[in-house]
Amino acid sequence: MPKLKREDGGEAATDYVESLDRGLRLLQVFGTRPGAMTLSDIARASDLPRATARRILLTLQRGGFVTSDGKLFALTPQVLTLASSFLRSSQLVGVLQPVLDRVAERAREIASLAVLDGQEVVFIARGGPVRVFSGGLEIGYRLPAFCTSVGRAMLSQFSDAELRERLKSAPLQALTPQTVTDPRRLVAMIAADRNNGYSLVDREAEPHFRSISMPVRRYDDVIVAAINIGSHVDRISVDEMIARFLPLLQDAAASVRPQLL
Repeated sequence: MPKLKREDGGEAATDYVESLDRGLRLLQVFGTRPGAMTLSDIARASDLPRATARRILLTLQRGGFVTSDGKLFALTPQVLTLASSFLRSSQLVGVLQPVLDRVAERAREIASLAVLDGQEVVFIARGGPVRVFSGGLEIGYRLPAFCTSVGRAMLSQFSDAELRERLKSAPLQALTPQTVTDPRRLVAMIAADRNNGYSLVDREAEPHFRSISMPVRRYDDVIVAAINIGSHVDRISVDEMIARFLPLLQDAAASVRPQLL
């Protein structure tokens, strides 16, 4: 067991466990490319010594999270229990999932729930007009916050000064020809979203996709997530998105607010 450094007052200065951090980092490497990987590939991608990566992989294999044929390593379905634990324990998902399903049925498009994680958004739930999903963003999918409607809806909780500071450290890389990367324009656009109470992003994150999002507020008015409806540009115009989808999202966000603690 690692020893904890202590301050003069006797309190632990850090509870950091390096081996756990390395193990989690190594698990994330598998999501960077399809298929099984060699030990050398995993060590290189996780920036770990080969011997360290091997020990971690063998530990994960014993726990049932990794399988190997002696040369290649791959994740097992056991890894999904980590994500399902979050989904089962998340109040947001529990409260919003039936709401997303209703919104999706009425819109006849996929509705999604996302949270802010640093400079990115993570999609944690979605509903579809039917229970067999054939498209849309997968649960766990990440995108930059600055160029997505869910991201801008959540970023609207910050003041203009706070936004400027956040954008200084954000990798403002264009994902499509329409992506806005100028920090001054972004601050102005997010400020407009704040005033409007919603965000609409047109082909900035994906070339043929537009979406509209509402911030999700808990009982004390703090923004904790965002819900959105997205569509291919050939199916829904910007005006129709505002006319048809915005009222659905507004009603959905208002209905869950008293339930979120």
